[in-house]
Amino acid sequence: MSFEPSKWTQIITANPDHSRRYVERFEMMAAAGHDLLGEARTVDAMAPRNARILDAGCGPGRHGGELASRGHTVVGVDGDPTLIAAAQRDHPHCTWVVSDLAELDLPARGVDADFDAILCAGNVMGFLAPSTRVSVLERFRDHLAADGRAIIGFGAGRGYEFDEFFRDLATAGLVLDLALSTWDLRPYRAGDGFLVAICARA
Repeated sequence: MSFEPSKWTQIITANPDHSRRYVERFEMMAAAGHDLLGEARTVDAMAPRNARILDAGCGPGRHGGELASRGHTVVGVDGDPTLIAAAQRDHPHCTWVVSDLAELDLPARGVDADFDAILCAGNVMGFLAPSTRVSVLERFRDHLAADGRAIIGFGAGRGYEFDEFFRDLATAGLVLDLALSTWDLRPYRAGDGFLVAICARA
C-alpha cells in the first residue's frame, strides 16, 4: 500500500539540505544551554523503570538518547535518513530505524511491538499527510503493550485541529486518558495552543 508523503518528506525533497540545517540548529541550541529535554523527562516520569519506549518521529534522537541514559530500552523511528544518521552517530546505544510512521511495522524488522510508552513529540503530527493520520495512530495502537501509553504532543495552527485529532484517536482504537497543555503537566483547556495527549489502547 502506498501512502501520501508527509509534509516533512515534501520539504526535504524540495530542499535536501533542510535536514542538515535542522540538526545543526538543535546542536546550537543545546550548546547555548537551552532545555531541550522536557518531553523526555515527562515520559520518564510516566514509564516504569527499564521500560521499552518507542520514539516516533525521533529526529536526531535527543529524546530517545536521554531516555536511554535513564535506563530505558529505546527504539527511534523517523522517515528522514539524515536525521536517523545523526541519531545513530550521537546515541549509538539505541536502535534507530528509517520508516514512514504510516507504514510502521517493527515486528517485520525483528523488533517486538509491546512498548510500554510511545513518545511522539516535536509537532510530528502536524507534519503528517492528512490522509495518513489515522493510519499512524493505528500503528501506534498496534505497537503499544496492553497497558502501554502513547504520549503525543503538538501545537495548534499546523493544519491538524485538536478536535479532529480527538476524533481520529477513537477511529484508530485509542482512548484519551489525559489532556495537558504543556510537557510540564499543566492541564489542557479548550483554546490552548498546545496539546499533550496521553492515550491508551481502547
